[in-house]
Amino acid sequence: MDIISQLQEQVNSIAAITFNAFGTLQRDAPPVQLSPNYPEPPATTTAVDEATPFPEQPKQLSAGLVKAAKQFDALVAALPLSEGGEEAQLTRIAQLQVENDLVGQELQKQLEAAEKELKQVQELFGQAADSCLNMKKPE
Repeated sequence: MDIISQLQEQVNSIAAITFNAFGTLQRDAPPVQLSPNYPEPPATTTAVDEATPFPEQPKQLSAGLVKAAKQFDALVAALPLSEGGEEAQLTRIAQLQVENDLVGQELQKQLEAAEKELKQVQELFGQAADSCLNMKKPE
């Protein structure tokens, strides 16, 4: 897998960890009274995973997120450095655009030749079909 694909995969992993962390915190956080004007929220009676107490969950979730971010940073550091700076990159882009234009012109010529050949084949097919239809059966 190339470095760009690994970076994309790591970004997806970070997003998944983040969404899971927010969802877990939203699901398991104890209710809090928003204002003294509101009644005390009821205690939750839903069954939560007691293997990890709630105060420890944010620490574990954030540790997973930090680990994934560090892996992303390591992948970014492994990217090859650009040679020659921005000016060299712009020159290379211009060269690639010229090459692309030349290839595009060649492909256009090939397309035109193929269309011409197709028209010839269609005309010949039409002539052959007309000849077959105009043939008389021997008497």
